Amino acid sequence: SPSPSPITNNCASPRKVTEHHDDISLQHQQSPLAGYKRAGDLQYSSLPRQVGLSATTPALDTPRKGVAFAETETIVITDSVSDTDGRSYTPQPSPSPSLQTNKSRGIKKIFNKMKRSGSGNLDDLPSDVEFRRGGVRATAGARLGWSSSPQHIKPEQPFSEWSCDQVCEWLTEMGLDCVVEYKRWGKNGAQLLQASSQDIDKELALKNPLHRKKLHLALHCQKGMGGDTYLGAAGGLDTSWVLRWLDDAGLPQHKEAFLAARVDGRLLHRLTVDDLATLHVTSVLHVASIRTGIQVLRTQNFEPACLVRRSGEGDGEVALWTNHRVMDWLRAVDLAEYAPNLRGSGVHGGLMVYEPRFTGELLASLLNIPPAKTLLRRHLLTHFKELLGRDVIQQKREAEASLGYIPLTTTAKMKVPKKSQFTLKRKKAKSELDYGELVCPLAQGRGGDDTSEHTKSRGCLS
Repeated sequence: SPSPSPITNNCASPRKVTEHHDDISLQHQQSPLAGYKRAGDLQYSSLPRQVGLSATTPALDTPRKGVAFAETETIVITDSVSDTDGRSYTPQPSPSPSLQTNKSRGIKKIFNKMKRSGSGNLDDLPSDVEFRRGGVRATAGARLGWSSSPQHIKPEQPFSEWSCDQVCEWLTEMGLDCVVEYKRWGKNGAQLLQASSQDIDKELALKNPLHRKKLHLALHCQKGMGGDTYLGAAGGLDTSWVLRWLDDAGLPQHKEAFLAARVDGRLLHRLTVDDLATLHVTSVLHVASIRTGIQVLRTQNFEPACLVRRSGEGDGEVALWTNHRVMDWLRAVDLAEYAPNLRGSGVHGGLMVYEPRFTGELLASLLNIPPAKTLLRRHLLTHFKELLGRDVIQQKREAEASLGYIPLTTTAKMKVPKKSQFTLKRKKAKSELDYGELVCPLAQGRGGDDTSEHTKSRGCLS
């Protein structure tokens, strides 16, 4: 017979070897809970949990740095699993307590630093403070680069009694960068009123011609000189109001140039064609928008809240409508799709009413309504005529039929006049100043004021 296999003589069968290894692996793969339970039952069945686990876990009463272990131990005991015997066992070891406490401490440190920081902290401010333009919560100053101080209180005494420091505060409020030069000059209010325009320009060294013009117009009002019935009322409108007025007129793209020139109500009222060239306003349509906008302000005596920005406030006075109100009207006549095209176009109520060359066809072109859509254009023209009324439409027809009529287009540019070396010209009369041709000529003088036609069309002050 064949000899026995050496494998069967030396060790067990392969089946038994596999079973033997499986038993060993099963013993190693037992859950930690079973291992802890067995240790407690066999060795320390009558002892507390802390002592029972001393063989496998490190002692908790050993001296350690910090007190994070006590806090973490409380959490572990709370989350532990209870057994039927009243003893609790932790199925898995808890994460490192030092990492948890350091993480929470780090977050607390960040919040504490933010609370102690002085920048951007409004906790010290009274809670009943409302939002005020130019106040501590306002952001227009940073966005616009400059804003007049709202807390500056003008002296009660006349300008002729102002000191040099009070005049410097007045110059700062107007945004004129000449305070250092004026302090060096050292004139008080009375001496400044007596100084000539040439001396003022020489001593203060204002490079921007519009800054010089703004100062001279302000001094003209302080002197109480006549010749312009609107100049005093326009003095109540500062540069911030003029920038908002540009938004109402639909010309927000010119705000940066107007801000750099510090254009206020007086300067807007006496704006000339040369000034528009300095402000980089070259579109004929935009010039017409500014001209009719100034005309609207004059009819309202430069009342700050005279314009209509929302529907229902004064729908009967179309001339007072802002650009936003005109877009609301377009939405009301089922042209909401084309209403956003009026942004930045310069179209407002005053332009539609007071500009004879502004027609319904021009409005359709500004709205980008294709010429092929004849029914849509006819719909717009019908509502345009109903809005303005018969008298205004008749004036537009008469102007169109007049000799030398030049239609207003969206692409026409204004011819930039040649810059003169002297922006402030002296007239024959000693006290009369000529600033050039006004964008919006002055109306007939009030109270029997015999103002010549030349003075009305030009910016002459006497």
